[in-house]
Amino acid sequence: MLYENLKNTSSFFLIAGPCVIESDDIMYKTIETLKNITTSRNVPFVFKSSYIKANRTSGDSFTGPGIEKGIEILLKIKKEFGVPILTDVHETIEVESVSKVVDIIQIPAFLCRQTALIVAAAKTGKIVNLKKGQFLAPEDMSLAVEKVISADNEKVLITERGTSFGYHNLVVDFRSFPMMKKIGYPVVFDVTHSMQRPSIGKISGGTPEYASMMAISAIATGNVDGLFIETHPDPKSAMSDASTQMPLGEIERLIDKCLSVKKALECSPMF
Repeated sequence: MLYENLKNTSSFFLIAGPCVIESDDIMYKTIETLKNITTSRNVPFVFKSSYIKANRTSGDSFTGPGIEKGIEILLKIKKEFGVPILTDVHETIEVESVSKVVDIIQIPAFLCRQTALIVAAAKTGKIVNLKKGQFLAPEDMSLAVEKVISADNEKVLITERGTSFGYHNLVVDFRSFPMMKKIGYPVVFDVTHSMQRPSIGKISGGTPEYASMMAISAIATGNVDGLFIETHPDPKSAMSDASTQMPLGEIERLIDKCLSVKKALECSPMF
């Protein structure tokens, strides 16, 4: 039912939440705000947060509460707020435990070619969100999708999160949206990770001031089904990806702008 709702929404769906699980106050404030915004606008919403970030630039960076505590928190949120949950996995050993709680299992961009991990996620029967690696061409994602399908699972999302452009920089080639759309599954734009400046010193930098512009422009292509946005009430104090997360207070305005663009497309299709 969830997959069909995401696939067939008349507007777009939103996957959003803090980069990594933090305090109850941060989590609850974020999800309550996002749920109110999306419910009032009939935008399908999936809450996202990570129990562990295994690909930090520095070994001493904050990585999260860990799988046991993290799953406990995500389950509590799911029960209290009644929203679907997405989180990412990094090793096959994590998949079974995670699948008991979440609705969407995400394969990180750096791991999008890890066959065993993709197949393990697919075998759970959950929706699998495949992030396109920064090193892959858009059409290459068809092979990652085939790995999910090989496990008799047709519930796939494909997410663009930028392409490496020299050192410490990412760019988004908007041609990737129609290219991936041709594969036949919903396409998501990871707005905030695309604004990263990877591995500058001990942490990744970013240019979040362009996030809204990029999200609105992506919706305007007519080839994006969902937006992925990491957001925090106070990004500067966030324990992970502080340089790229959008302020929670800016999400409502962004959603309204994207809905206006979507409505304009329906009234006068550009493509």
